[in-house]
Amino acid sequence: MIGSFLLPALVFYIGLVIAPAIQAIVLSFFDTSGFSDARRFVGLGNYAKLLSDEVFWKAGVNTLLIMVVGGIAVFLLAFGYTMMINSGIRWRKLFRAAIFMPNIVAVVAITSFWSFLFMPRYGLLFSLLKHLQLDTLAGIAWTAPENVFWSMLLGLVWLSSGFFMILIMAGADKIPADIYEAARLDGAGHVQAFLHITLPMIWDVLAITYVLWLIQALKTMEFPYAFGGPNIDSNLYTMAIYLYVQGFGQRQPIYALGYATAIGVVMLLVTTAITLACRRLMRHERLEY
Repeated sequence: MIGSFLLPALVFYIGLVIAPAIQAIVLSFFDTSGFSDARRFVGLGNYAKLLSDEVFWKAGVNTLLIMVVGGIAVFLLAFGYTMMINSGIRWRKLFRAAIFMPNIVAVVAITSFWSFLFMPRYGLLFSLLKHLQLDTLAGIAWTAPENVFWSMLLGLVWLSSGFFMILIMAGADKIPADIYEAARLDGAGHVQAFLHITLPMIWDVLAITYVLWLIQALKTMEFPYAFGGPNIDSNLYTMAIYLYVQGFGQRQPIYALGYATAIGVVMLLVTTAITLACRRLMRHERLEY
């Protein structure tokens, strides 16, 4: 009986996930545009080409920076938001909705605002720094090639932190209130309560949340691509963006679908590896309450 209920979902999963993944792996062994029957078997040639592709490695470094530096910033903000909102402030639901709100706005609209923030001479950041008489900082070209990635990363962190705050708060809300009350009676502050009560008791939630962030960071595309515009600079490339550029190009099509698929297979392997590693490293004895 259970098998008959699972069968439709299993068929959809095999047809929509497993079969395309196998087809992509096979396609990665060919030199093909993907839009015609012409294809040339190159074996591991596409993967060997990746090893000497400087743009691919640059995109990989950018993706790693988003994972690590962006991840630290996202979770510090998410933890800070959680402590602030759970500290008993007024209009708790309003603050939570306001912090999460960027996640329900179209990415293009968010990046348009963020681009205006860093716009030279007329941007909000330029005007604010000028008003504060910080002319040296106001003169920095925030969207110059050497700075544009970090400007984009700030926006990505701001956009993502609200979503992960909601996940963390969903776990924290299940902790009985009398545990916090007992901690307050013993003299614990908000930070101590968060570190010694909230974090240990939502460890399973955090483990899943970290995996979600790592997967999201690895496939990051929309925000940096929209931030960079139609002629996106290679300094903003992530692995997902480079896959798209190789498959379809920017203003001029490339149609190297075999090579692009090899990048996708590498991303699949990296995703699987970091997911298994993260789950193993964050294995923790379950707390009952």
